[in-house]
Amino acid sequence: MDSATGPDRGLRFAVLGPVRAWRDDQPIVTGSPQQRALLAALLLRGGRTATASELLDALWGETAPTTALAALRSYAFRLRKALGADALVTESGGYALHVAPDGLDFAAAERLAAEAEKARGAGDPVRARELLATALGMWNGEPLAGLPGPYAEAQRNRLEEWRLTVTETRLELDLELAAHAEAVSELTALSAEQPLRERLRCLLMLALYRSGRQAEALGVYADTRRLLADELGVDPCAELSELHQRILEADPALAAPAGPGAHTAEVVRPAQLPATVADFTGRAAFVRELGAQLTEADKGVMAVSALAGIGGVGKTTLAVHVAHAARDAFPDGQLYVDLQGTDARPAEPEAVLGSFLRALGLSDSAIPDSLADRAALYRSTLDGRRVLALLDNAHDAAQVRPLLPGTPGCAALITSRVRMVDLAGAHLVDLDVMSPEEALQLFTRIVGEERVTSERQSALDVVAACGFLPLAIRIAASRLAARRTWTVAVLARKLADQRRRLDELRAGDLAVKATFELGYGQLEPLQARAFRLLSLPDGPDISLDAAAAVLDMDPYSTEELLEALVDISLIESAAPARYRFHDLLRLYARECADRDETDDARCRALSRLLDFYLSSAACAYELENPGDRVLDHLAPTERTGLAFGTREEALEWLFSEAQGLLAAVQQAASGGCEGPMRRAVDLLWAAQDLMESGVYARQYEQGVQALVTTAGDCAEHLVEGRARVLLGQLHRLSGQFVAADREAQRSFILGMAAEDPLTRSYALNLRGGIALQGHRFHECAEYHSNALEAFREDGNRHGEAAALSNLSRAQLELGDTDAAVSATEQVVAIYRGLGAGFRLGNGLYAMGIALTTTDRLDEATVCLTEALGIFHEARQRFWEGMTLFRLAKVHLAGGQWRQSASHAEQALVILREVGGEWRTANALTVLGRALAGFGQTIRARACWHDALGIFTALGSPEADEVRRLIDDRSSPAVAI
Repeated sequence: MDSATGPDRGLRFAVLGPVRAWRDDQPIVTGSPQQRALLAALLLRGGRTATASELLDALWGETAPTTALAALRSYAFRLRKALGADALVTESGGYALHVAPDGLDFAAAERLAAEAEKARGAGDPVRARELLATALGMWNGEPLAGLPGPYAEAQRNRLEEWRLTVTETRLELDLELAAHAEAVSELTALSAEQPLRERLRCLLMLALYRSGRQAEALGVYADTRRLLADELGVDPCAELSELHQRILEADPALAAPAGPGAHTAEVVRPAQLPATVADFTGRAAFVRELGAQLTEADKGVMAVSALAGIGGVGKTTLAVHVAHAARDAFPDGQLYVDLQGTDARPAEPEAVLGSFLRALGLSDSAIPDSLADRAALYRSTLDGRRVLALLDNAHDAAQVRPLLPGTPGCAALITSRVRMVDLAGAHLVDLDVMSPEEALQLFTRIVGEERVTSERQSALDVVAACGFLPLAIRIAASRLAARRTWTVAVLARKLADQRRRLDELRAGDLAVKATFELGYGQLEPLQARAFRLLSLPDGPDISLDAAAAVLDMDPYSTEELLEALVDISLIESAAPARYRFHDLLRLYARECADRDETDDARCRALSRLLDFYLSSAACAYELENPGDRVLDHLAPTERTGLAFGTREEALEWLFSEAQGLLAAVQQAASGGCEGPMRRAVDLLWAAQDLMESGVYARQYEQGVQALVTTAGDCAEHLVEGRARVLLGQLHRLSGQFVAADREAQRSFILGMAAEDPLTRSYALNLRGGIALQGHRFHECAEYHSNALEAFREDGNRHGEAAALSNLSRAQLELGDTDAAVSATEQVVAIYRGLGAGFRLGNGLYAMGIALTTTDRLDEATVCLTEALGIFHEARQRFWEGMTLFRLAKVHLAGGQWRQSASHAEQALVILREVGGEWRTANALTVLGRALAGFGQTIRARACWHDALGIFTALGSPEADEVRRLIDDRSSPAVAI
């Protein structure tokens, strides 16, 4: 290998899972298991030479065949051919594999762990936890999966032990950072997998204690002590015993702060500042001025500095640099927020305050709703502390006033495009363009001193043509750095023409507009039109296919246009075939659209996008729900969407487009026109997987709420009815059954008025489901029977299956188990006959419940396990949680206490996130029963007490059942 060139940086390898290799992100075929075992053995030697004898032992051990050496050489030859002669070399009769420092996933993970250790030692646990989480995220299953040989087996054990140790450290950091409630589930599962690992038991006890589950924490100790005595004949280690005693004594050092002090979360020290740029240049006078102003906080006052300047002048870069330099003066933490002042919807102060309060250690339940109350609590929380708040990209003074700390010793540093003369007491700083010397230094740092030194005059010409504006200099220098065949003189000649360069010579907002106007003015007509129209959608980015719909062009021509815009830095390529605007450029582009496009042209562009999303989502829905009559009731579209080959492809598209798709719904709702609103609500129907997954439920609900409001104002009964059905489903999923029933009633009335069979049938089905939750079983059966009839009248087989599935639940509660099982069998048969995907999981879920009730537990387990796999593949997190809950009940019924506890704990984690309080309490009840079943009675009762509190607050009838469990001391476990 040529030492001057070094390892091939295009090569990457993975051992934390199946052994794989890539060159420039293209997979490399690595051959048979034995050949991959050789590759792994060389990779894990860190570039050191392995002799042939060592490799023979690694691959075959003592059972090496007589042909082993020849086979080894053959494997090495094939690997060298695949990887390149510079990568795999022969040295001293052996082999060595030269890999770039970042070319092996395990080496990268080790480096991250080492950086985490340094960060933790430096008092930055947040950074340490992020680094460890990144390292653990590199695992992709069993390390060296499927590889034969004694060496692979030994390395598997070593890597798994390393992962477990790092996981323990990351969990320790979770507890340091007050994430104890979130850690309980993972610790419960790990303790079950590693029952004799006492450090995990310590962490679980501490996490439970800090989560207010003291009885469970003590129960863990009792269980551990009994297990160690039974298995090893020893007592718990000193650390575990000491922690047990401290919990018994309620040692204040263990507990989270109580009472008013809980709101201050003194142990939490936010460190939210973005990284300072490595090539920060100049601005020495401003750095001194702002630094001196921040030190005013030492004198018993709150220091406020407001940094103003035109877009691209480097306000954020300077503010972040100054904030990092002043970190030591603010030992209690640094807060950061991008206030999105240049967006159409700047960040709401109440939302920012909520984020700040959480960063300071408060729980969601401790954060009030109103802006005034949040601002008051924010100031109270910061009282007595020294915290710096960097408020970036502010819209105006009114937006930042509630975000000022308001207490001596704290400081705020604000950046904005406007000069905040109306912000009382603020130190105002106007940031101008760079000096010529500073501009040349920045250009040199990006391009490289060697290239600039030999062409100094050309470099001065470039920075002068850029108007000494940092953004323009960075754009020009980055383009040159990416084109190694260009000289600086080539770039200078390209920028010499004023029609082709950014003009940065004027001050103020008009200069920003003039700068972008020059770039905009040099575009070809099609490029300029694309620049204008693509700024209109509200999504964070846009895919190539969606962009083609906006522009009414084919994808190939669209890509040519967009790549041309990327080259001149007017848009960015967020990922392959995805594009986005910088905030300021989006604002400018929309101004251009307002000026240069008619209202009709702008509306048609957004209408084409809505058509594209609806057509594509309908195609994805049809793949998942073949033959579903819902599609026949959707609004027609003029533009054809994407056609997907597989369900996986359709699902990937839906989730990757979710934010843009849901943003398009809100834009259509804000228009108030019948056509866009109808297509928007139908798009939500076709994209219901996003609602039920839990991932995008909040944004989905915002779109539904917007449609409900606008359609109601416009008396669009069909749109409002369909939107209210979806809103009711959202409320039901989150456990808000009263609100869900209210929406179901309204939607049914609207569906009748609009003569919409879709709304009528699904509203009846929804009302039946809500009646089931309320234990109104006869009413439930009646609703579902009516829904069944409505679906059959509409020829909707999918709806028929859904109603039958729900009807079976009522039949079970009414004691007609044979009819219930028969109904679920019909459901599964319908879905299998239709070739349904995700909905088949719903049918199997219902059958699992029916079979559990009839004590056919093995069959129930098979059904629910298949359903769980379907839900996981379909990314339906809510239904994953519910299926885990049902599996826990099956195992409970069969007396399989540990399996039941494991499933219940997993369900609890998910349902706390996406299932609402009522379902959380049900999971706690089952978890308590399972724990009691294998002797953890103290922890079981703690679970029941938590469940009772929730049920009582909700007024749920399940509270009586839980009281009986708590009062029944004669039997540790009660049958379901």
